[in-house]
Order: sequence, then structure tokens, then C-alpha cells
Amino acid sequence: MQTVATFSPAVGAASWAWLMVAIPLCSAAVLLVGGRATNKWGHWLGVVASWASFAVGVAVIVQLANLPAQARAIDLVLYQWANLGAGVDPIQVGMLLDPLSMTFVMLVTFVGSLIHVYAVAYMEHDEARRRFFAYLNIFIAAMLTLVLADSYVLLFFGWEGVGLASYLLIGFWNQVPEYATAAKKAFIMNRVGDMGLLLAMMAMFFFVGSFSYQKVLAEGALTGSAATIVGIFLLVGACGKSAQFPLQAWLGDAMAGPTPVSALIHAATMVTAGVYLMVRSGVVYVATPTAQLLVAIVGAITLMFGAIVGCAKDDMKKVLAASTMSQIGYMMLGAGLGPIGWAFAILHLVGHGFFKALMFLGAGSVMHGMNDQVNMRRFGALSKAMKVTWVTFMMGWLAILGVPPFTGFFTKDPIIESAFIAGSFGTTGAWIFGLVAMVGAGITAFYMSRLFFMTFHGKSRWTMEADGHAVHPHESGPLMTVPMIILAVFAVGFGIAVGPTGWFQTWLAPVTGMHEHGEPVLPELAITGITLALVILGAVMAWMQYGRREVPITAPSASALVVAARNDLYQDAVNENLFMHPGIALTKGVTVADKSGIDGIVEGLGKGSLGLGGVIRTIQNGQIRAYAGFIAGGALIALVSVLATLV
Repeated sequence: MQTVATFSPAVGAASWAWLMVAIPLCSAAVLLVGGRATNKWGHWLGVVASWASFAVGVAVIVQLANLPAQARAIDLVLYQWANLGAGVDPIQVGMLLDPLSMTFVMLVTFVGSLIHVYAVAYMEHDEARRRFFAYLNIFIAAMLTLVLADSYVLLFFGWEGVGLASYLLIGFWNQVPEYATAAKKAFIMNRVGDMGLLLAMMAMFFFVGSFSYQKVLAEGALTGSAATIVGIFLLVGACGKSAQFPLQAWLGDAMAGPTPVSALIHAATMVTAGVYLMVRSGVVYVATPTAQLLVAIVGAITLMFGAIVGCAKDDMKKVLAASTMSQIGYMMLGAGLGPIGWAFAILHLVGHGFFKALMFLGAGSVMHGMNDQVNMRRFGALSKAMKVTWVTFMMGWLAILGVPPFTGFFTKDPIIESAFIAGSFGTTGAWIFGLVAMVGAGITAFYMSRLFFMTFHGKSRWTMEADGHAVHPHESGPLMTVPMIILAVFAVGFGIAVGPTGWFQTWLAPVTGMHEHGEPVLPELAITGITLALVILGAVMAWMQYGRREVPITAPSASALVVAARNDLYQDAVNENLFMHPGIALTKGVTVADKSGIDGIVEGLGKGSLGLGGVIRTIQNGQIRAYAGFIAGGALIALVSVLATLV
């Protein structure tokens, strides 16, 4: 069972943890208020601010690691924000420093800081580079607020902050209408998910009378239907932020932003927030098997959805986006498996952060050397011209495939194995979720190998579609390649360091607990062997089709499924027909009713009053004889009326 430890007061380095959020926020303020005066050095201020947050995080995590396991939950209360009256807990602004939150801090600040360094070179020629780094700092600060919050209220502030930062960064080049539209799409779809989180918080307050983790996540605080209601609403919030089915349509369009933004969103910040929310709120799902099953179903659907879409895309960044959707699906599946999957979901999240950031930065390096092209059908043989990018990207490719001893083997395979355990959803559920996770690994191997071979191997297809001029691929400079090399080391070494030892699960145990997994419905060796066989098969199929054969520079005609995958399985069409068009029709109907009904009544009353006024105006003619006649007529009518009542 997940536990919520008794919080200890903050002392030592932990008492300065608020600086992790304050430093990048202050940096962003300086860059935005300072304006053009900061253009020459503003980007370096953003880089230093991010690394400073990392340094503070290291000091805090060292302090935390030196405490006994049962004491690794430090509450840093900053101030009381709102007093809600007698009998109700006040809302305080505070930070929870425990193994789960600090794991995210290390991922966000370390990977995020490497992305900052990379962006110095990537955005070198952009006139608004200073503003770009301000937005990056806001993104880091918002994500840290989200994961360090000690209540759902403060978490919601961070939740909205990453939504705002993503809108600003996805639409950073908003002079291009398509990019501005992509930013609005991400923003609006995330508002749908945010409504789910708000409703969950309202339900928490109704049932528990508090927003704090200590009260809401206490054992027995939410049970039965109350837990189901809160759990389902939390899942809606997670689906929006983590691009899970059915709120995943924004993720591919989010590639409109500069590539460092894509790396930050997909590896260290925004899309990981939903997984954090599920694991942090795990005790709620233990109390509601229905909501827990929904989490697993959403994860299973999304991991297959993203994998299928990734097989048909020719845009390098959109393949990686579909891959993120699928890999977050694995994490959601792990979180939905209950206590046996929580630690593995976070383990894969951290490993994925390293190798997915590496591959996005590799994609940016390719774009840098190919005049910003993203169409893989116009690449090929780039391994000869971009050797550092090729080798480092290869490390990320092997890691996501789950080839031993690379990180993905030690982070994704435990989720697949856990899915085959009957403890959560019985034998039938174990077979369904296990096979979905296993087949998803094979499809992942195919589409990621397709990307790798189309980009770096085969014959060169280096002609720009736009103007017909030849391109001259070249390796990126040190500011871009060094972060990639560092991430490549982690893509190889992180899994080896923590996978076989079980150290990571022990580290998270104060939050997730330690759990006996039980025996899966298939022997562990069989699960590993079959999964590896599917991975090898997928990679070989991709090599046969895209490594050995000549790749056509235009997409050939294909089956209905491939066409559907090229169109994101028509997710936009579904959303438009189910929600947008009915919404537009409803709006038009209300507008017509307003004009014809309400406005018609008001205008009719006005015209009637004018008509009555016109009649009265003709009577008021100033002639005494006419007035006397009206009086006599009125008296006659009154007399007749009285006599009629007497008869």
C-alpha cells in the first residue's frame, strides 16, 4: 500500500528548496522586463538559472538520502495563503520534499539545463532568443512547482503554469499561422483536462474538506464512490496534460515549436505531469478498482495508438512525438497496474527522459544541418556527414528499443512483465494488458528503426523540396553535441546503474511502498525472450524495407490503415465531428434563438409601444368637442356595463 509519511520540518539545505522555483522565475522576470538590454547575455542568464536550480536540488537530495527511509518526507511550509474558517484546513503554500518529488526535480533540472545549453546554439540567429529563454525558465519553474507542491492547490498552479509556458513556446514563431494554431490547439485541449483536475479538487474538498496530500491521501480518507469520482476526474486531468487517449490530438501539432521546446515538453516536463499525478495519487486508485482499471485501459490504448501512428509518419519530429505518446502510455499502464507498477512507471519515466531528450536534440541537429527539413524521405546516409549525431542518436534508438544493456531494457521491460501479473485484473486482464504491452514493444522497434534507417542510412536524398537547391549536411557545434553526448551516456548507463540492483524501487519505497509482485502468467524468461524476439523482428523488418531498399522521396499509395495512421487515425476528424461541429451548431442555434426570440420579443414590445403611442397621439388633438365626445362615450359604456350587471 502506498504510504504518506509523517512530514518532518525543513532544516539545512531543505529550507532553501524554494530557491529551485524562485531562481528561474526571477531570471525570467529579468529577461522579460529588461527587454533588448539583455539580448547579448540574457540566454546565458537563463542557462545559469536552470543549473542553479539543479545545484539546489542536488543539495536537497543529498540531505534526503542521508535520512532514514521512514523520515524522507520533508514539509517546507512557506506561508498560509487562505483561512477557510473554523473546522476547515487553511490552504498553505508549501513544498513536499520526498523521493518522488526529488526524482522529478533531478530529471527536470538536469535534462532541462542540458536543453538550455543546446538552445543557446540552436536559437543563435533568432532575434527573440532572450524571450525564448525567459519562457524556458518559466517552464522549468512551473514544472518544479507542480512536482514540489504539498497540496493539490499548489500543484494546480504549477499545472496551469506548464500549460501557459507550453502555449508560449509552441507558438513562439507565431508569425506562421499554422504554428499559432498549434499553440491554441494545445492550450484548449489542455483546458479540457484541467477541468477534470478542478472537478477532482472540488470533490476532494467535498468529501475530505482539504486539499493537502496528508489529508486527501491518508488511508481511508477516500473510499467507494468518493474515490471513484475523484480518481476518474484526476485521470481526465492526466489525459490532457500527458496527451493520453482521448485527449492526445494536440501532441503532434506541438512540434511547431523550436526543437528544444519539443525536447523539454516530451522528456522532462509537461507530458510527464500526468504520470506524476497518477502515482502521487496512487492510494486513491487502490480504493477504487474501477478507476484503476480505467487508468490501465487508457495507457494500453494510447501506447498502441501512438505506435501505430508512428509507423506511418514521414516528419521526423512527429514520429518522435508519436513515440512519446506511446511511451507515456506504457507509464500510465504501469501506474494503472497499482502498487506493483508505480515504481516501474517512474523508472521508465526517468529513463525515457534521457533517451527521448537525446533523440529530440538529435533531430534538431539533423534539422540544423539540413536547412530545417524534417521529411525523412529527403534524408538518408547522414551517418557519413554527422557522425556525432549518428552515434548519439543510435544510443537513444537502442535504448527505446529495449535492447540490453541499454536503459530501455531495464525500464520498459519491468512494466511489460508486471502487466502479465494477475494480481490487479485477474488472469484475463493479465493476458490482455501483457500482450498489448509486448506487441507494442515490437511495433516500437519497427517505427523507431524506420526513423533511424531512413535518416542515417541508405542512399542520400539530399534535395530540398521547397526551392530545389542542394543541401550540405554538417555536424553541429559543441554547444549542441556535448549535451547529446552526455544524454547518450545516460541512455546507456542509467539502466545498468539502477535496473539490476533494484535500487530505484528501494529509493521510492517511502512513497510507493515495497511490494511482492507475484508470478506472471508467463514465465519471466519467456516474457523477456518473446519481447526481445519481437523487437529484433521489428528492427529487421524496418531494415529490409528502409535500410536495404531505396526509399521513395514521395510517400507511395498505401492501405487504408496506413492512410489512417498518416492522418493520426482521424483523431482530429473525430474531435471535430463529436465536439466542434455540434458546438458550432449549438452556438448558431442559440444565436438565432437570441435574435429571433429574445430580441424579437424586446423589439416587438418596443414597436407595439410606438404604435400605441401613435394612436394616443391622434386622440390628443386639442379639440374640446372631441374630448367631450370621448367623455360621453366613456360614460355611456360605463352606464351600459352597470345596467348589464343589474339585469
